[in-house]
Amino acid sequence: MSGIQVKLQINWPNFSLDAAFEAPGQGITALFGSSGCGKTSLLRSIAGLEPSARGHVSINGEVWQDDQHSIPTHQRELGYVFQEASLFPHLSVLGNLQFGRKRSHAKAQIDLDALIDLLGIAPLLQRKPESLSGGERQRVGIARALAVNPHLLLMDEPLAALDLARKQEILPYLERLHRELKLPVLYVTHSPDEVVRLAHHIVVVDAGRVVASGSLVDTLSRVDLPIRLGDDLGAVLQAKVADIDSQWKLARLDFTGGIFWTRAQQLVVGDAVRVRVLARDVSIAREKPTASTIQNVLSARITDMVNDEQDGFIVVRVIVGESALIARVTQRSVAELKLELDQSVWIQVKSVALT
Repeated sequence: MSGIQVKLQINWPNFSLDAAFEAPGQGITALFGSSGCGKTSLLRSIAGLEPSARGHVSINGEVWQDDQHSIPTHQRELGYVFQEASLFPHLSVLGNLQFGRKRSHAKAQIDLDALIDLLGIAPLLQRKPESLSGGERQRVGIARALAVNPHLLLMDEPLAALDLARKQEILPYLERLHRELKLPVLYVTHSPDEVVRLAHHIVVVDAGRVVASGSLVDTLSRVDLPIRLGDDLGAVLQAKVADIDSQWKLARLDFTGGIFWTRAQQLVVGDAVRVRVLARDVSIAREKPTASTIQNVLSARITDMVNDEQDGFIVVRVIVGESALIARVTQRSVAELKLELDQSVWIQVKSVALT
C-alpha cells in the first residue's frame, strides 16, 4: 500500500498521544500545532525512538511497526533532521556526509554530488562544522540525513533555531526537496509561514490528537473545523503569474476560477506561485461593488456558513470557479444582507500574500 499510514498511542502520567493519519507517499506533509501538543512525540514514535509507543506505522508498503513487531530505529530506512544540526565536530562537511552514506541500508547509494548540488554546499565541503553559520550547518544536516538514501525524511522544526535571515536563506532549498526528491517528508512546525510555503499536505495536532488531516488547500478552506495558522483563518490557492503591468507595478495572478492583482515585486511571467488569502481580508456583497479602491472583485457562490465560536462571527466559505475562499463576517452583516447557502454573491479581496 502506497503512502504513509500511522496509528500510534502513548500513555504517560501527564500526557497521552492517540494519533492516526494517512499522508501521501511523497512530498512534504506538515505536522502542525502549538508547542506541547505532541508533534515531536509523534515524530519520535514514527522513528521508533519512543519504546512505549504502540500501534502501526507503514511507509509506502513497508511495515515498520504493528501489533506483532517493531523494527528498531537503526533498521528503519529514515533520515532525521533536528532543530540543531548534530554534526560531528571532528569531521569536515564531506566527512559528515560520507559517514551518513555509510549508515545507509539501501541497496543503491545516493549520488552525493547531486545531493551536494541540491543543497548548495559544494563550497563548504572541506570546512569543519564550527566554521559554519547556522543556516549552513542546517543545510549540511539535511544533506547528511538524505545521504543514507532514506525512504522517509523526518524534520523536527529545522528552522526554529535560526534567525529570520538564515530562515530565508534555507527555505528555497527546502522547496527544492519537494520538487526534486521523490520521497515523503514529515515536517514538524508551529510556523504558519513554513506550512503555507512548503507543505502540500497537513496534519493538525492538538493535545495529542489529530484533529484534521488532508491536502493543504482543502483543509484550510474547511469551515466545519476552521484551522487557524497564526492569528487568523485563511485559504491557500495555487496560481500562475500571467501578466505584469509595468505602469502600475502590478502582477496578474491566474488561478482556477479567477484572477488576483497584487504588487509585482520580483515576479516573472510564467512563475507558479502560492497565494494565501486571509479571511479577514475578504468581504461579501450582494451586488457587484463599483468605484472601489479594492482591485480584486470576484463572482462567487456561498457553500458553507458556520458560527465562529471565538467571538460570534460567522465563517463563510465561497467558491470562485473551482477554488475555495473563506470570509469571516459579523452576524449582523449576515442578517442585513440575508446571506444564505447556495447564494450568488460578490467578494472583494483586500490583499493577497505570496508565499
